[in-house]
Amino acid sequence: MNLIRSLWVMAALSTFCVPAIADPVPRPIDIHWNQGAADCRKTPQPPLQVFQYDPQTYILRESPCATFEAPFMYVLIGTDRALMIDTGDVADPTLMPLARTVMGLLPGQGAAKLPLLVVHTHGHLDHRAGDPQFQALPNVQVVGTDLQHVKQYFGFNHWPDGVDHIDLGHRVVDVIPTPGHYPSHVSYYDRNTALFFSGDFFMPARLIIDNTAEDIASAKRVAEFIRNRPVTYVLGGHIEVDANGDTFDFGSTYHPNEHVLQLDKQDLMGLPAIVGQFNGFYNQRGMYVMMNQYRVLAAQLAALLLIVAGVVVMIWRFVRHRRRRRRAMGN
Repeated sequence: MNLIRSLWVMAALSTFCVPAIADPVPRPIDIHWNQGAADCRKTPQPPLQVFQYDPQTYILRESPCATFEAPFMYVLIGTDRALMIDTGDVADPTLMPLARTVMGLLPGQGAAKLPLLVVHTHGHLDHRAGDPQFQALPNVQVVGTDLQHVKQYFGFNHWPDGVDHIDLGHRVVDVIPTPGHYPSHVSYYDRNTALFFSGDFFMPARLIIDNTAEDIASAKRVAEFIRNRPVTYVLGGHIEVDANGDTFDFGSTYHPNEHVLQLDKQDLMGLPAIVGQFNGFYNQRGMYVMMNQYRVLAAQLAALLLIVAGVVVMIWRFVRHRRRRRRAMGN
């Protein structure tokens, strides 16, 4: 009995003496992203930038001169496979050597190349146009972006509730449903680096909100998820504001004095309060411009129709006036 008691005491002491695993330390993202140009024809630039955050994590960005969307993509490498989040806005590999670049980042050669899983934050074309570059490659799986494929692959039986997990081998990535911007939008949390990949759900850019109720619910869901977890950085899909928080013109290929990509945990924790003030049409809180693109487009179309109708009325009145003058002169 004394031996058994001694073993229990030793086990308990060893449990309490194990040092706690420290939270991941943020690494500097000290890169000057390509700012594009006002006239890209006169200022040729590399189509793709690659930044190595750590030995197993890469941030990629398509140049504003290659596509004004200038989206960000991410590659996370585990011991068993790698994960790519989003594939950008350019399909043609001669214009955007995305697949060649990404495969070159992965360890191994030929048949020994580390397998790659390609997922997305959502299904807008500027985040999946590069999919065809990967679909025919060996040991590469591309997950579809529609809600049915997302629910089926990740096993979301009660969408948008629940959290799924991707095991890359000694690296687990959590998958959190974040609809509101897009019906099947998801965000990713990497436990190794504590990086939160938010796609177009949250970023230093225009926040396009197509479903206000879903977006608010997603903001609350994410805030609850990260509440007791470390977050080194929040990395989104675009940068559309400068360092002062002013938005660049839509479609601009020139981003001088661009805001940094990374946001922090407090920014993300504050998102429920921000989107909770959205009026359902268009408004701004700080640097975050929130808009419902369909309602804004409808309003713009209605304004255009009013202008056209006004021009038609003016022309009709002018023609009628000329006819009356001619008749008066004829009499």
